[in-house]
Amino acid sequence: MRVDRVRLSNFKCYGDADLRLDRGVTVVHGVNGSGKSSLLEGCFFALYGSAAIPGTREDVIRTGEEECEVELWFRHDGVDYRLERSLKDYGDRVSHDCLLEGGDASWEGPSSVDAAITNLLRMDADAFVNCAYVRQGEVNKLIHASPSTRQDIIDDLLQLGKLEEYRERASEARLGVNDVLDNARGRKESLDEQVAAKEAKGLHDQLNELQSELNETGAEIERLEDNVAEAESTRDEARAVLDDHEEKREELASVESDVSELQDAIAATEREREELKARIADRTDDLDDLRAERDDLLEAVDLPDASDLSDDTGLAPDETAGLVEHRLGELESEAEALQERINELSVEISTKSDEADRLAERAAELENEAERRREEAADLEAEADEADADLDDLREKLDGFDDDIEAHREAFDDAPVEFGDAESHLAARRDEREELRDEASDLRTGVQTLRNRIEEAEALLEEGKCPECGQPVDGSPHVDSLADDREELASKEAELEALEADIEALDERIDRAESLRDAEREVESLRENRDNMAQLREQKAENVSEKRERAADLREEADELESEAAERREEADSTREAADDLRSDLGEANGERADVKATIETLDRLSELFGEVDSVEAEAERLRDERASKAELNEERRERLAEKRERKRELESAVDEERVETARSEKQRAEEYLEEATEALETLESEEADLRDRIGGVRNEIEELESLRTKRDALAKRVDALESLYDEAQDLQEMYSDLRAELRRRNVETLERMLNETFDLVYQNDSYSHIELSGDYELTVYQKDGETLDPEQLSGGERALFNLSLRCAIYRLLSEGVEGAAPMPPLILDEPTVFLDSGHVSQLLTLVETMRTEYGVEQIILVSHDEELVGAADSLVHVEKDPTTNRSTVTRGKRPIPGLD
Repeated sequence: MRVDRVRLSNFKCYGDADLRLDRGVTVVHGVNGSGKSSLLEGCFFALYGSAAIPGTREDVIRTGEEECEVELWFRHDGVDYRLERSLKDYGDRVSHDCLLEGGDASWEGPSSVDAAITNLLRMDADAFVNCAYVRQGEVNKLIHASPSTRQDIIDDLLQLGKLEEYRERASEARLGVNDVLDNARGRKESLDEQVAAKEAKGLHDQLNELQSELNETGAEIERLEDNVAEAESTRDEARAVLDDHEEKREELASVESDVSELQDAIAATEREREELKARIADRTDDLDDLRAERDDLLEAVDLPDASDLSDDTGLAPDETAGLVEHRLGELESEAEALQERINELSVEISTKSDEADRLAERAAELENEAERRREEAADLEAEADEADADLDDLREKLDGFDDDIEAHREAFDDAPVEFGDAESHLAARRDEREELRDEASDLRTGVQTLRNRIEEAEALLEEGKCPECGQPVDGSPHVDSLADDREELASKEAELEALEADIEALDERIDRAESLRDAEREVESLRENRDNMAQLREQKAENVSEKRERAADLREEADELESEAAERREEADSTREAADDLRSDLGEANGERADVKATIETLDRLSELFGEVDSVEAEAERLRDERASKAELNEERRERLAEKRERKRELESAVDEERVETARSEKQRAEEYLEEATEALETLESEEADLRDRIGGVRNEIEELESLRTKRDALAKRVDALESLYDEAQDLQEMYSDLRAELRRRNVETLERMLNETFDLVYQNDSYSHIELSGDYELTVYQKDGETLDPEQLSGGERALFNLSLRCAIYRLLSEGVEGAAPMPPLILDEPTVFLDSGHVSQLLTLVETMRTEYGVEQIILVSHDEELVGAADSLVHVEKDPTTNRSTVTRGKRPIPGLD
């Protein structure tokens, strides 16, 4: 893998940075606190997102900004990729978006992109910093780790953790199979017990015995059923005789009843004929009364002569009822015309009345509106008088604002900045203080490092050993370095004290700048308030003039409204007079309509009388027909009565009492036998049903026995299969365990060899013979005399070289020994010279050059301000921070300023 380009936007201390990287060794240099490490953290964040952020997402967004963006272009395994990540702070949350494009594929979203990067590089964020990216202050991470932690880290890097995961899965599968196998064995034992219990019952013998008993019971049932059939035949014959005798007796009783009913019906019908005769007489009297009333009404009504009517009526001259209907139609038309005239007059009267009321109401409204406008005009005049007094008060307040503004501006008379520049002056001083604080933080780190180095060296000197190599101090050329360290410590402490004094002085200047900024803000606020008040006074003056003009307009409008109200009242009076004239016409029309309605009522009664006469005549005729019909009905009943009397005499002579008595005796004997035989049959049928149930139960048990044997045989086969599967899972578990142990052994041997090759290359000293790496990843350093040392016992510089050698050996092993050759990320070392003196820096250069030339590492990136590393770089990247804006920038090929540390 090779990083080609990185672009940062508002990432940490960077506003906008765009950097291209080449093959070979690239050194990123600059003063402390300039943002060198942040540049590498941007690349790490682009690859792994949130997993690469030590704090929260908000921490990587540049102060004062709401969003940041990182783009990374890289080439991996022959394919070019572009990766973009962005964060946006919404206050209550920070959104995270990303996109990866390469070849013909693309991935979008944090989860998808993180999985794709892990798959491409075959390592997650933790593996990346344990292998390819040695971050500042973490050069001793592996040597300080416990053996078990070191084992987990290196196993994960070498993909051995997968084999342990597979072994655990096989173990879980074996245990699961064992649980299923135990369950299956238990079920098979249960089935064996059930089969044995059923076989012991002798089910087939039981079935044969029950079948014999069932056959004997069936034969006895057939014999009894034959006897029952014979007894039923005897009983049925006796019943037939008795039924025939009973039918004749019932028919005789029925005939006697019919004779009595016919006699009663004839008598009742004769009574009804007498009642109909009386009703016919009543209807005749009613008809005479109706005809008399009709004649009286005809004399009272003036009907037209039929001969005078036109032929259109279709009436004959003597059709009086038709004349009545004709006259009735004429009068109804006349009544309708009068009603229409009445309705029209009513509507016109109502309209005139409503119009008069409306005009009166409108006149009242106009008078009220005129009064309201006069009152409104008076209120406006009063408000205008009050507003004049307010204008004088506002004029005095405006003069007070000018005095306050001048008082606050006096604070700038002896200030270091002009009025209007206080905000930028304060921001510059704060940035200056932040830069000094960063510089002081770096100095404190350096001071603490020197103190630790001096304490360690002094402890070794007390033991009589060299602080550089741990050998006896006599004749060692390295003792003088302790004095240099003490001198450098005193220098850095003095520099730190001076910085802290500068920071304290800056704090006082910042307090003064803050008070000047507050004065600027107060002046701006006072000016704004003064302008607002002046605008308010101007608006109030305009309002006073407008109110006086509006009051005059309202009085003119009130006069016009009162004039219009008088006109509306005159119109209302004229309209009411017209309505009174129409009411007189309405009374005359109502009188005419009442006369016509009285005549119509008389004609309606005449028309009803014609109908009632016809109806009574028809009813009288119907009653005569009904009386004649009832006479015919009685004649028919008398004929039927004679027939019934003849049948009664025949039935009385046909009854034989002796034959009936014999039939009763035969029927009784047959029924007694049937009762006994039925009880016996019920008992036998119950026994037969019980035998059939028992036979069914035995057959069911035989079927269950066969089913249990089938299940037992199937379960036996499953137990055999599970036992075989259990053995296979156990073999698989052992295979993964053996394979992991063998691969770890091979990787440990290879890593030990590579570690010794690398350490021999960078550390040219006759004190040590070799380094041993155990199967549990315990590290031991062997001296020439055979004595052993823990890596923690090495000097600071030696430990740093030892750890760099271990990191580089792991890097080689991953690139050469995991699934064949693999494309690795660039080797990134952030401030690897912190614990190295000048001699050890040369050895570090040898290691870097060997990794590049002999081991084929395409791209190595170093962060350092060491002059020796800078001079040996293939390409340079210089990082600077602007003290005014506190923003970092990067440039390629720029050499550092001599003397900067």
